[in-house]
Amino acid sequence: MSLPPPLPHRVEIEHLVRRAIYQRTGRSLPFTARAPNPLLVNISARHCHLTPAAVEALFGQGAKLTPMKWLYQKDQFAAKETVTLIGPRSRVISNLRILGPCRDLNQIELALTDSIALGFDIPIRASANIAGTPGCMLMGPAGFFEMKEGVIRAAPHVHMHPDDAAFYGVKAGEYLRLRIGGPCATTFDRMLVRIHADFKLEVHIDTDEGNACALQPDTTVELLK
Repeated sequence: MSLPPPLPHRVEIEHLVRRAIYQRTGRSLPFTARAPNPLLVNISARHCHLTPAAVEALFGQGAKLTPMKWLYQKDQFAAKETVTLIGPRSRVISNLRILGPCRDLNQIELALTDSIALGFDIPIRASANIAGTPGCMLMGPAGFFEMKEGVIRAAPHVHMHPDDAAFYGVKAGEYLRLRIGGPCATTFDRMLVRIHADFKLEVHIDTDEGNACALQPDTTVELLK
């Protein structure tokens, strides 16, 4: 059974309502309301991206990923399928979630505490920049799959539509600052910009980074040049 189409996210609805209120009352729109799209900051827990060949090796010939939950970005989903990651000195992480759809390379994204627990020394990299990174062994219900490279700590990054990039005045590969409010207010100074016509405005930080700033759904967030 396929998943129903995703509903609009809360931040998208709030953004439209906020703009309508300001316009109805004749007040000048604040910076965040002038932005073409709302900003969502999400904590990206450890996960992996796999090729179709890796999925078949782990789950059997002809196996395909089964969508379990839609993610914020278009057509991206958390799959029902999980794998076991076997790291150095045979330390493991069970039930590592696969994100779909399949990609043209295999990549595992861990937080620093994950890598320490596994005995990895992994670099901070942009997605798909895996040359020279450590590998690992993955175990699924139908077999093993060896990754020669591809285990990284994902660089904090922001997905942007070209309209968002124009509004903030940045190009792909440049950096923005992310200010997070709340009791553990923090500013990230190197938020890597990624731009694509299918992207929604969304920041990804890992679990360590999210815990450090006590990020909650109602925490105030702001992108700065």
